Amino acid sequence: MSRAAVQSADHGWFFDEVAAAKNRVLLLDYDGTIAPFCANRHHAFPYPNVPELLHRIMTGCATRLIVVSGRAAREVPPLLGLTPGPETWGSCGLERLDRSGRCVETELSEDAFQVLARAETCLEREGLQDLIEVKVAGVAVHWRGRWPAEILKIKAAAYRVLEPLALESGLILSEFDEGVEIRLRSANKGEALQRLLYELDSDVPVAYVGDDASDEDAFRVLNGRGLTVLVSPKHRFTAAQMWLRPPDELLRFLMDWIRTCRGDV
Repeated sequence: MSRAAVQSADHGWFFDEVAAAKNRVLLLDYDGTIAPFCANRHHAFPYPNVPELLHRIMTGCATRLIVVSGRAAREVPPLLGLTPGPETWGSCGLERLDRSGRCVETELSEDAFQVLARAETCLEREGLQDLIEVKVAGVAVHWRGRWPAEILKIKAAAYRVLEPLALESGLILSEFDEGVEIRLRSANKGEALQRLLYELDSDVPVAYVGDDASDEDAFRVLNGRGLTVLVSPKHRFTAAQMWLRPPDELLRFLMDWIRTCRGDV
């Protein structure tokens, strides 16, 4: 059940576990969490100081740092500007890019491929070609930065194409912040996190930090096992345990992580 997250720095109970552990895991959503939204998604760079803090966490905190995104995995490291970049899960976990640059993708069935190809073609016929993002496991339409009247037209056209395709194929139609996509059911951050938890020893502290509806699946999976953190400028109901306003409270959280792990700040 959703609840109101607590706006507070009271994550001491979790950081006690982090301090005592030999290894830790920190998962961070990208867009809207460690990077502000941008009308041009290719210019969605992280908040100032975030890359430096992430570098310190990766190199000095015995922490497996994972950036999770609905984007294609290879889009994230260039935006972060880190070399090597962090482990990155793209397409909500269906792509795994490790720090060496090796990427493992989930293969699409021929039926799913055909549906997504039809979605792309039909959206282009509606004149939305400049707003389409083609992913490994989905096709999205973005309307960030458009005027309200234009957004209504874009949404109507997108749903006119995507809703029938989702109904006939069993794929998911999901709205996200300033867009909508048709995607595989398995492109789910909660399921990706659940697979990770199966691989970890039960005493490894895990935190997940995210901002939107796709992160709620991960919050629900992790609650009772680790720390879940909502990053949002405004309060809203959520399954997360904590609420942080970006960027200052987010930066403070990352610095607390480094201090707790006895890294440099």
